[in-house]
Amino acid sequence: MPFVTINILDGKGKDYIKKVSDSVNEAVIETMNFPDDDRYQVINQLSNDCLQYQGRVDDRIMMHLVMRSGRSNKSKQAFYSKVVEYLGDRVQIKPENVFITITENHDVDFSFKNGLAQFVV
Repeated sequence: MPFVTINILDGKGKDYIKKVSDSVNEAVIETMNFPDDDRYQVINQLSNDCLQYQGRVDDRIMMHLVMRSGRSNKSKQAFYSKVVEYLGDRVQIKPENVFITITENHDVDFSFKNGLAQFVV
């Protein structure tokens, strides 16, 4: 269950947002073996000047996943490839306009509710 922050350009409709959200979620489940019901996403819509990606001016997406450590490099590479494929097919984002970063942490670094680190109690 990664916690995913997805940044897209301002002015996108609900259908576009759903396609992006679903694409990321499906790619995570398919490539990194997360449970089907794990979905923790925040989607931000930002103005063109607030979503800067090395001078790119076309539609672009930048995302950051925070997840428990332990996924292999192979599964991460598979995720990168799959999510870019889905975004290209579903919302016509060029592969070179998708930026992804992953941060890994430990079991104690997550609390889902009640002020407890559920993975360690």
